Amino acid sequence: MAATPFSRVLLKLSGESLMGEAGYGMDPERLAEIAYAIKQVRDLSVEVAIVVGGGNIFRGMAESAKGMDRASADYAGMLATVLNGIAVQDACERIGVYTRVLSALDIQEVAEPYIRRRAIRHLEKGRVVIFAGGTGNPYFTTDTAAALRACEIGAQTILMGKNGVEGVLDKDPREHADAALITEITHLEAVERGLKVMDTTALTLCMENDMPIRVFNVNDAENIVRVVRGEPIGTLVASGARVAPVAPKEPRA
Repeated sequence: MAATPFSRVLLKLSGESLMGEAGYGMDPERLAEIAYAIKQVRDLSVEVAIVVGGGNIFRGMAESAKGMDRASADYAGMLATVLNGIAVQDACERIGVYTRVLSALDIQEVAEPYIRRRAIRHLEKGRVVIFAGGTGNPYFTTDTAAALRACEIGAQTILMGKNGVEGVLDKDPREHADAALITEITHLEAVERGLKVMDTTALTLCMENDMPIRVFNVNDAENIVRVVRGEPIGTLVASGARVAPVAPKEPRA
């Protein structure tokens, strides 16, 4: 069994990472790839919690949502994360990974209510826990939900899977062709420079609780396993005391 520096991690998946080549919705092949990567992480005896976004569903309804009250739109987005959570659960259980969906919204017909101690107990029993429904409150993103849940369950790191982006870049690549990857940065520097790691509320919560974040490209689902094994891919966001020099990556055979 390969060694890993972690025993419990929280994986943040954007809704867009479930789309594959489609413009919206979910791609069964992408779901299967992500589920298999999660199974490989569980085979390393690492406990896995997941927070999934809802952008693949709700942003596809953007035209319909124009003019909608902010709180109502946020609740609609939370419901989208429940749909995604159920889809990820199904993909995992198809390959024998026991999974529980815990929702911050009360939808007991399809998901258990979020209770911190219950979530931790599921993890201790080897089940993958999927947190759906965001924080259960409008005006907070799923990034904030990921930071909050990671702190609550005592995760050692947040694995921030970005859709098609290798990590944290020093500039917006849509406006600057010379945007470069930052391999390591502190939470405070990311906040001060306004870098797109996660929203400011989530990033500040991670900084206050000394929660490291590894930002990487989840389009290659195998990157999930590489990050858990400690490979220095993407960007490490951590407090000054925890940032360590990144060793050069050995060429793969």
